[in-house]
Amino acid sequence: MKIKDIFERERLVYSFEVFPPKPDYPIESIYKTIEELSKLDPDYISVTYGAAGSSANNRTAEIASLIKNKHGVESLAHLTCIDSSKEEVRQILKDLTDRNVNNILALRGDIVEGMEIVDGVNFSNSQEIIRFAKENSNMGVAAACYPEGHIESEDKSFDIEVLKLKEEAGADYFISQLFLDNSYFYDLLDKAEQKGVTLPIQAGIMPVINKRQIERIVGLCGATVPKKFIKIINKYEHNKEALRDAGIAYALEQIVDLISSGVRGIHLYTMNSPYIAKKITSSIDSILTSVREEDLKRLG
Repeated sequence: MKIKDIFERERLVYSFEVFPPKPDYPIESIYKTIEELSKLDPDYISVTYGAAGSSANNRTAEIASLIKNKHGVESLAHLTCIDSSKEEVRQILKDLTDRNVNNILALRGDIVEGMEIVDGVNFSNSQEIIRFAKENSNMGVAAACYPEGHIESEDKSFDIEVLKLKEEAGADYFISQLFLDNSYFYDLLDKAEQKGVTLPIQAGIMPVINKRQIERIVGLCGATVPKKFIKIINKYEHNKEALRDAGIAYALEQIVDLISSGVRGIHLYTMNSPYIAKKITSSIDSILTSVREEDLKRLG
């Protein structure tokens, strides 16, 4: 199934993200996590991507296949393109198709110093890989968006231009980078609508459960940390369990506000923690049920 079909059927799409174990850990170490997450009945589970040609790349495909074929949950395989040739991507798409994985998240990936990009051989941006996947496979294709702008972008208004270009290239829907202040996401929705973007935009939420995590987030993607969240970090940084639960509570507050405002989806960055996913899913279970019951009435 294409995930875009789920968006056409459901007003609110609820999904999880996991990442493959590090290369020095056995892939079996994630099996229990996948099993536990699958029991929570998400609409799909996405799997992050390793560098092209690495074992992490193969692990993405293997885990996505496990999610789909063993647990019966639709899967979404991340696919970065900046250091991949077109032939490499063609083979990855074939491998995923052979494994019955029908959806990818098309990403440019990080540019590393010394990386050589050859015109006609490599991809230079995500629009190119979206178009390539649509022309060379039957994949459903998601794309990324950035509520606070891409960290490399000097002109944040250009990010909305890129969003429209991704739609025109053939993307089916968007997943947002994490954010800790919902106003940035609502501003993205407004600007996308003004630009004529019509695709669903799913809100990416990451429960922050330790101080090192928040420092890493700011360093990697430049997300703004609101003052009230800084207070939480400062208050509970020396109490692991209290900070974990406060971070989950903060994410829940975001999610309830987003769902109440009619967002099309919540994509939960689980950090491979069934505990976090269970706590959040159980807390909004009645809300998810209410929305799904409305969908059933709408569809007759």
